[in-house]
Amino acid sequence: MSESEVAGRGKAALLGPVEVRALAERFGVRPTKQLGQNFVHDANTMRRIVATAGVTREDVVLEVGPGLGSLTLAALDVADRVVAIEIDPVLAEHLPETVRDRAPELADRLTVVEADAMRVSAADIPGEPTALVANLPYNVAVPVLLHLLAELPSIRTTLVMVQQEVADRLAADPGGRIYGVPSAKAGFFGTVRRAGTVGRQIFWPVPQVESGLVRIDRYAEPPWSMDEEHRKRVYEVIDAAFAQRRKGLRAALARWAGSPAEAERRLVAAGIAPTARGETLDTAAYVRLASTY
Repeated sequence: MSESEVAGRGKAALLGPVEVRALAERFGVRPTKQLGQNFVHDANTMRRIVATAGVTREDVVLEVGPGLGSLTLAALDVADRVVAIEIDPVLAEHLPETVRDRAPELADRLTVVEADAMRVSAADIPGEPTALVANLPYNVAVPVLLHLLAELPSIRTTLVMVQQEVADRLAADPGGRIYGVPSAKAGFFGTVRRAGTVGRQIFWPVPQVESGLVRIDRYAEPPWSMDEEHRKRVYEVIDAAFAQRRKGLRAALARWAGSPAEAERRLVAAGIAPTARGETLDTAAYVRLASTY
């Protein structure tokens, strides 16, 4: 669905700067650094995010940290349903009220789950979300993203707004300076790419960092096992490789493998030069390494 098509629906009265501040005052809410809260107040940006995610009426959208409801309203305009995970009890309580006020005909499509997204399980989420669309709390963006992708295999498409530096790292290609643990682990689930930038002036309070959009399309036919134990083994070797980034993999993986000699044996078995460095390997290479027991 194009951005113009999304904007043309117009069922929900989206939030602007005045409305965001008025709601915050009404609910007695002040953004906190502890929860990584920066409330978005630009309706066009919210519509753009939903459009970039490719959300349609067939989708169940999972949102993390809905805050005052800026993105929630934009997603409800398009999706079949929205499940919003909110850790702040005050915000979780008032979000349905905001939706009823601004989009009464869409209110029954919203479910709010008061929970910590870092600890939520599939059993806590009603139905099977097909799209993750969120302005993630910047202080925990990567662990939340990886946790939800692992916990909810029904998610086919992800579009998240994160700190620009984090967006660059998530979407980095092997061989570059910024390629690292987030890049390799995100690549376990699907193809990762940058999907645009977002100006800091759309937030209240205005953050000190720029923001970026990242899109992840889950593999339609996974090239490897997505079993939890297998994923953990892959993560272990990725963590080991980047824990000593300056070293060649024979030395960097010595503790993981048991000895430098065993690390070399596994590297050769996986078709990887023992002198290679961790930042030169794509996710597929780490998967091969994790299988060399």
